[in-house]
Amino acid sequence: MEIALEVLGIAAVVVAVSGLAERLRVSAPLLLLLVGVGGSYLPFIDEPVLSSEVVLLGFLPPLLYSAAIRTSIIDFRHNLRPIAYLSVLLVLITALGVGVVTWWLLPVSFPLALALGAVVAPPDAVAATSIARSVGLPRRVVTILEGESLVNDATAITCLRVAIAAIGGSFSVFDAGLGFLIALLGGVAVGLAVGALAVMIRVRVRRPVYDTAISFMVPFAAYLPAEFVGYHESHGSGVIAVVTAGLLLGHKSQVIQSGQSRLNERVNWGTIQFLLENTVFLLIGLQARRTVAALADSPLSGFEIAVFCVAVLLTVIVLRMIWVFLMRISLFRRQRDGDDDEVKVPWQATLVVGWAGLRGVVTLATVLLIPDNPTTHEIRPVLIFAAMVVTFGTLLLQGLTLPPLVRALRLRGPDARSDALQAATVLTTSTTAALKALDDLSGAKDNPEVVDRVRDRLNSGPERLWERLGDHSNGETPAEAYRRLRLQTLQVQRDSVLKVRSNGTVDHEVIEEVLDSFDIEESMLTISGERADEIDEADDEVRTPVDPIGPCEHLEAAPTEIDPDGDGRCLDCVREHLSPVHLRICLTCGNVGCCDSSPGRHADKHFHTTRHKVMRSFEPNEDWRWCYVDERLG
Repeated sequence: MEIALEVLGIAAVVVAVSGLAERLRVSAPLLLLLVGVGGSYLPFIDEPVLSSEVVLLGFLPPLLYSAAIRTSIIDFRHNLRPIAYLSVLLVLITALGVGVVTWWLLPVSFPLALALGAVVAPPDAVAATSIARSVGLPRRVVTILEGESLVNDATAITCLRVAIAAIGGSFSVFDAGLGFLIALLGGVAVGLAVGALAVMIRVRVRRPVYDTAISFMVPFAAYLPAEFVGYHESHGSGVIAVVTAGLLLGHKSQVIQSGQSRLNERVNWGTIQFLLENTVFLLIGLQARRTVAALADSPLSGFEIAVFCVAVLLTVIVLRMIWVFLMRISLFRRQRDGDDDEVKVPWQATLVVGWAGLRGVVTLATVLLIPDNPTTHEIRPVLIFAAMVVTFGTLLLQGLTLPPLVRALRLRGPDARSDALQAATVLTTSTTAALKALDDLSGAKDNPEVVDRVRDRLNSGPERLWERLGDHSNGETPAEAYRRLRLQTLQVQRDSVLKVRSNGTVDHEVIEEVLDSFDIEESMLTISGERADEIDEADDEVRTPVDPIGPCEHLEAAPTEIDPDGDGRCLDCVREHLSPVHLRICLTCGNVGCCDSSPGRHADKHFHTTRHKVMRSFEPNEDWRWCYVDERLG
């Protein structure tokens, strides 16, 4: 009963504080950390003990897996070099640097000092990425931080195992190198095997509830065997196994899963990730009083402990900043880029990556793995306290200052209007392919009205995305009007079905099936509305993305500017008394016409009449062009 009440209380605090943080517009992890620290000193709270087994076996596998399945394996591969520099080389350099400082300041052996270095070396998978997303960093920076946090725990844990073995007296350079090799290869092999097995099973599973249940087993099925695979004292990395399996299954999800299975998995894993990652920060804070109280029997004075902890914290921060700036060319040069001398290194992004080395629960969990024996007993509480200071210091110092730093450096995160422009381009390309296939798939036996309905449905998708651009201050777009009216009529339908349900004249399963169809449509409309609201809030210029298909000769030959042929309005709409949604200008003759989402579709009609190939957006802050022939963006 006590355990059940503790779990219920922790979950309630996590939900309440996270909701409060959202209202206050502050980082939920940082607020939960402070709440945990305060709660640890309340006399009526019996704070739970955060053991290494609970973190490494209970929290870490599902958190890593939930992050890995959302990470693009393509982006991971393109950024493999900076990820390796940060998650492997920097972790080893930080472990050695902190080890030297600890060995210099404390009366400890170097293996024990190196063990502390390995503990505080890896930035946390949860802390960095959760704050990075909330402050709106550029996607490439977030990808690098996410990739680093997925792999660096494996490097740190392997380094810690080597240090612990050295504390026991069994250490050699060969054994250390072999340990790292076995951790990497064993983890990758087990991850690929578990991922391939899961693919074979899940591709045959059609019921979403079974598919989601299997996905819950995958992180533990990958982590546990990897930890047993090894040679002598060396083991495979469960962290790398989980990440490998997650990347593989995330990449294959569009092939092996149904749409409903993907939707269920996304919702369920989103809930699990929310609860686990926020619980972690609350538990970290709740360890504060117990960790401080353990220092009472330390042979060191309070001043000596304070100096040592500050030195370790500064070493961790400074080494990361130095390494990131020294390696900035390699960190931000893409694998397909040209020579290093031609790379324009964004120093703002370099500074943010260097400052985003927040530590978290893995640091507090792995420090408990340092053995408690006669040679380490007196100094071990100081090492645990130092790990807590590094965790708290980086979370509070760097976590609180990272958002204002990003704003001061004027780093721009993903732009909603630019994303909408790119999404519209991709969807238009796929819709064109589908419309061509529809002509081949439909035969004489197919009802022409049904074929026309499918064609209209295909055309409506890109039109909704194109409508998100432009100035909507003059009124609703057709998609917005449809969304408003459909949501209202859905509620009327739902109320009517609920009246039927209350009469008890129709089976419950039938009623639920109808209500489920309403929920699916409502969720689609709601998501679309949220994306539209983000675009309306953006007031910057639309940054035209690189067309994913490639260059277009018509766009290269066309001008970028032309004077309008008239007063800047769609004169066809004026004559026909219609309201345009979005204006476009022909770059051959200057004719201004309305987009395909407008009732008149005069820009499209102008192209079919004149065969003028390229037009440009004629809306404020938009400079993108479109080729009607090749359907390319420029």
